[in-house]
Amino acid sequence: MKNKIINIITWIIVIAILILALKFYSKNNFNEYVRSEMNIHTSEFRRDKDVKYSKTDSYKITSNSENDATFYKKVKVQKNMPYKVTCMVKTENVVPEGDLSGVGAQISIIGTTEKSVAISGTQDWQKIEMIFNSKDREEVEIGFRLGGYLGKCTGTAWFSDFTFEEGTTSQNNNWKFACFIFENTDVIVDGKEIKISMTDDDINDIKDTINRFEKTASSLSNNKMTANCDIYKTSDPINKLTYDEEFGYYVSAEDVEKSIKDIIQKNDYDHIFVIIRLGNEEYKNDIQINDWIGLRFNGLLWNRIF
Repeated sequence: MKNKIINIITWIIVIAILILALKFYSKNNFNEYVRSEMNIHTSEFRRDKDVKYSKTDSYKITSNSENDATFYKKVKVQKNMPYKVTCMVKTENVVPEGDLSGVGAQISIIGTTEKSVAISGTQDWQKIEMIFNSKDREEVEIGFRLGGYLGKCTGTAWFSDFTFEEGTTSQNNNWKFACFIFENTDVIVDGKEIKISMTDDDINDIKDTINRFEKTASSLSNNKMTANCDIYKTSDPINKLTYDEEFGYYVSAEDVEKSIKDIIQKNDYDHIFVIIRLGNEEYKNDIQINDWIGLRFNGLLWNRIF
């Protein structure tokens, strides 16, 4: 009888240990992903079975103090090939240091400035993507990141449903361009408010330039391409600029994403251009930047790798 009780107790202990081990494994099973952070032992990395986009447990990063934290995986690539990485991301109270653009929940290539848009604040599940060319590389480290190469942040991000696709060049030589004309600029630069609006003449000049580009694209490319440009005007002002110590103030994808996202998602464009005014005689010493900003190239077909 005594031995039987001991055996029962032993089995209870073994089962309890297995349950604890299973719980630990489910929270800390990152498959082949490596955890990395700028400030060591600052962020928490977990697999989350409660907050997830699909059936698979999400990858969760929480930074209560400012940090740059990443799950990343080393992936083999072919030289000089286009690739696209996508995932679903959800955020809660993500706050970039100094309100920096380009910092937040994002996809990036470790050790480079190549990245997707960065999601901040509290936002429900949404799809983000990063397109890059492998150039002379044979492997890259793909990171799902809370932070960024520009800075750190606080908050929580969940990542799920990762895909990695290899592109092949499209044979269609009719390229589609989305041209967004932002009529107004209202930004703060070095503590000074800068408000600029386009005139009717400005907008007409821009449209004429776009029309000339459409007409001459064929001759400029020796009949290898034609251009079809869709023009969108918006009175919503550009109200934020990204700052970089090397390049100064400029417009990044994050600064205009909310204004153009719905249109881009409903159409298949090869190139996206944002046309803005960032200078005149009054402000010529405050901002020095090109008015035409090209944001993204996506003229490819994609083959799923994982």
